[in-house]
Amino acid sequence: MSPLPATVPTIVRTRIRATVRRPSRLSPQETEDRALLLRLLSLLLQYPDSELASARAELEGTVRALNPSPAAEHLTRFVAWFTTQDPEALERHYVEVFDLRRKSSLYLTYYLHGDTRRRGMALLTLARRYQAAGWDIDGGELPDHLPVVLEFAALTGTGAGEAPLRQHRRGLDLIHQALKAADSPYRHLLAALLTLLPPPTKADERAVAKLAAEGPPNEEVGLDPYGAYGHGEFAPPDAFVPPVPAPPTYRTEEGLR
Repeated sequence: MSPLPATVPTIVRTRIRATVRRPSRLSPQETEDRALLLRLLSLLLQYPDSELASARAELEGTVRALNPSPAAEHLTRFVAWFTTQDPEALERHYVEVFDLRRKSSLYLTYYLHGDTRRRGMALLTLARRYQAAGWDIDGGELPDHLPVVLEFAALTGTGAGEAPLRQHRRGLDLIHQALKAADSPYRHLLAALLTLLPPPTKADERAVAKLAAEGPPNEEVGLDPYGAYGHGEFAPPDAFVPPVPAPPTYRTEEGLR
């Protein structure tokens, strides 16, 4: 797998813990190109702190040297914007689109399971998948954070490695739609990723439309999970939702009620 340039700071480089398995249907060069695309997407979807901002010139050079493909075209459009922005403006934009807009959160299991107990099991299953591949995410992020999922895909290949991306295709489509609606240049990164996945089915399209309209599953009874967070936007995965107040206790001739 072609490494990122040595000039990219270590802290923002992907951390690989196992050997790459090359899928038989791709040539070695195609496998290498695909892995590098996924690693670049993982890196560029991380928070643009000072170290990532300082590596922008090297990242732009790496993107421009990619072999031609639809994904490479989208990445080129993104870095053309990314390299010209003030670092503080980049940070503000990232927080606005990924932390404050619920339909473009980067935590993938939220779109499939919402705030339900199934989401906890999905996170555990994903973490175990990483461990089985010999990969350590160092406890810095949840295992469903899109940059983490992308790193794993780059590590393990189109089979088991990209399975989580295919499983969460509908959530990725929703993120892409939300970024397009917000006119965010980050839409190019999601567009690049979607070119690497199988095209959506009609069922996928219907499910994404329903998810956009209704939000993900929710087990909170008696609460409106959307009204407190804005019109048409559902609560983020780490949002605090207060418990439903207990009914008052009062005494009658028959006892407490």
